[in-house]
Parts: sequence; C-alpha cells; structure tokens
Amino acid sequence: MSFRAYKYFFFIAMIFFVSCNDGTSSEIDDQKPTISVDYEEGFPKPCTELVRGETYTFKARATDNFALASYSLGIHHNFDHHTHDDQGALCELDPIKKADTPFLFMENYPIDNSLTTYEIKVQITVPNDVDPGDYHCSFSVTDQTGWQSRTSIDIKIIE
Repeated sequence: MSFRAYKYFFFIAMIFFVSCNDGTSSEIDDQKPTISVDYEEGFPKPCTELVRGETYTFKARATDNFALASYSLGIHHNFDHHTHDDQGALCELDPIKKADTPFLFMENYPIDNSLTTYEIKVQITVPNDVDPGDYHCSFSVTDQTGWQSRTSIDIKIIE
C-alpha cells in the first residue's frame, strides 16, 4: 500500500473512532412530553360546569422522558363551536352566539429543577361578569428540548 493509501486509511479509522459512542455522550430527546387530566384528581373533566364567582383548582399531570421546562393554561370561549385536535368527549353545546364579555385566561409557568413528572395546580376564580356558555380549557407542556404537547377540554361556565 502506498503512503497515500495509508493516509486515507488512517483518516477513515480516526473518523470511526471519534464517532463511536463511549457511553458518556448525551442521548437525543426525540419524544414529546405528555399531559393529561385523565386521572382521579385531574380537573376539569369534560363537560364540567363552572359557576361564575367560584374558585377552582385546575390540575393536570405532565411527564417527560428527560426534563420538563414549562406549561401553560388557557381558557377561551367556544361560542362559535370550534374544536381542537385532541378533544375526546364532545359536550352538548349552547346555540352559537356572539361574545359580549367572554372569559379569557392565558398564563405560562416555568417548571424548575429538571423534573420528569409534575402536577400542574392553578387556582382560578371565574369572574362574576363573564358571559356564561361554552368554553375550552387548554393545557400545554413543553420539555427542555422544545417538544410540546397539549390537551383541550370542553367546559361550560354557568350563572
């Protein structure tokens, strides 16, 4: 073999040895986190009625294979009967109407300490002056790599 062939062989061998995993490198996170209210303490359940002026603790369970980073909770009206991609249960809806003073809530929260499991707990008081009717409650969770999952639940605000 010529010197040039040895040089190429050496170069290929070095690439092989450098690219081999010695067990100390980080794994790549290729999985989305999960989020659910489908457990005993989860709230709200589909078709839950919330009374104006009352305070509720919204709860969901988030998990990730590496580390959770943040979550959000949103509530918005569904007076136009739109849907979200993951709604399992469909509730009986009021007639379509125009929003006058709808309830709108959207907050983001950090999850510290690189936890892999976290129970979301957010207390919300439904204002006395919001339109009663059909609403969606949306939970979202993001892991430290940026993967995101969400779930939406049909709820109703009553007087």
